[in-house]
Amino acid sequence: MARQLQQLILESGNVELFLEAFASHTSTILEPGVKTHCGITLKRNDRATTVASSSVAATELDEVQYGYGDGPCLTAIRTGETAVVQDARTDPRWPEYLDAIEDRGFYSVLGVPLMTGGDGGAAVNLYAEEPGVFTPDIVGRVEEYAAEAASTLELALQLAAHKDAAANLQAAMESRTNIDIAVGIIIAQNRCTQEEAIQILRRASSHQNVKLRVLAEQLVQSVATAPATTHFTN
Repeated sequence: MARQLQQLILESGNVELFLEAFASHTSTILEPGVKTHCGITLKRNDRATTVASSSVAATELDEVQYGYGDGPCLTAIRTGETAVVQDARTDPRWPEYLDAIEDRGFYSVLGVPLMTGGDGGAAVNLYAEEPGVFTPDIVGRVEEYAAEAASTLELALQLAAHKDAAANLQAAMESRTNIDIAVGIIIAQNRCTQEEAIQILRRASSHQNVKLRVLAEQLVQSVATAPATTHFTN
């Protein structure tokens, strides 16, 4: 599974797509015998949200847990340890939450930490209508899935950070190119020094309440048939 997950994120570069695929795959762990629903919870700054799920039911069940402010998933994020409910009718923990889950026809719940740290984290949530389905063997398999997904997710975040950095550098260099060309245009038009041209550009930027890079781009485009380019590749 690890290779499949890594291939997915490398090909798509889309974290959301990766998490949706992971939730869908994990939800089939008990098939064909038992249908399960899987949700992926992300918690940041004391706010939890479902970022991916295998079904609408999984999202709704996650929301029930968020509403009560505690449960297997949130406990897994907080403690970094797996939380299992074998039977919502007899488990003494989280009574109000488990009553609500039982009312919806679900009796087994599994929360496995995906990523933890700081004031947030992520967890995998599994729900089943039958009691006692999350045996130690199944729990171990889901924990293995989560460990593989966490490694791949870390890779995805690193790739995203690299792409953002490259995009920011690209934008910065393009802005610098336009500013340099705009300064050259002002020097030619006003027969002034480079420093004087820069001051003219800055005053115009302040007077028109337009960012310097935007004003420079407008000036370049006003005298050129094509936008300025810079020799830069990722």
